[in-house]
Amino acid sequence: MKKTVVGITVVGKDREGIVAAFTNFAFSNGGNIEKVNQNVIKGLFGMYLEVSFSKIVDVESFDVKIQSLAKKEKMDVSTHHETNSQKNIAIFVTKESLCLQTILSNAKSLKGKISLIVGTENTLEPLAKKAKIPFVTIKEKDQQKAEEKIIEICKKYDIDLISLARYMRILSPNFVWRYPNRIINIHPSLLPAFPGALAYAQAYERGTKIVGVTSHYVTENLDQGPIIFQDSFKVDPNDTLEKIKTKGQRLEADTLVKAMKMHLENKLEVRWRKVHIKYK
Repeated sequence: MKKTVVGITVVGKDREGIVAAFTNFAFSNGGNIEKVNQNVIKGLFGMYLEVSFSKIVDVESFDVKIQSLAKKEKMDVSTHHETNSQKNIAIFVTKESLCLQTILSNAKSLKGKISLIVGTENTLEPLAKKAKIPFVTIKEKDQQKAEEKIIEICKKYDIDLISLARYMRILSPNFVWRYPNRIINIHPSLLPAFPGALAYAQAYERGTKIVGVTSHYVTENLDQGPIIFQDSFKVDPNDTLEKIKTKGQRLEADTLVKAMKMHLENKLEVRWRKVHIKYK
């Protein structure tokens, strides 16, 4: 019988005994811990447990029991069941449209449903309306308050995968830890070179002969998450900065969609901070 895998994320105020409470819960419910990762930053505790079961798990009963434990331990806990047949996707955007347009045009080929689009402004709301997808604008300037709202709405839509389609805000550990290896970002360079928002200008000024893009999972360390896929194009000596940007932005969009497809088709596995492609 194929084993059932459940991902458990635990986030809250750091204190002794949290790890033991949730690992013991997994064992007492017949689970075997496949992965465990924990972090503490400025008193904030985050842990991800991947637990396998040799039997079919009653999802509703399991979630009720673990939420009871979460309440007792005063932690925010969420579960991710690999048995979910329908993967719900959220796309985070700001104002650059090409990545969003490309994702929407490829929506039918994705093994999931684009359930939500979150914007820091309403520039791209018409694209969401045309596609008949809910669009939520988060205008809070304070990142903590903004993320509190985003967390609630992602819970409401039961989001499995988040795609950062040129989303121009940095997500905090408090958010990132809730979606381990389930947030995909696109970066306009072959990481780790040319970091930041002006990657194309830096590449142009340095006379780069090849320009590339990188899709990667998001971690608490900016632009340092496990790399999923990279692609590149050659730069003609006569190319202007605008032409390089146009080529790059098109490649960004295509690379982001490719990474999303690979993730949704369960072809990716992260081991020791590296992404391995599963061919079976």
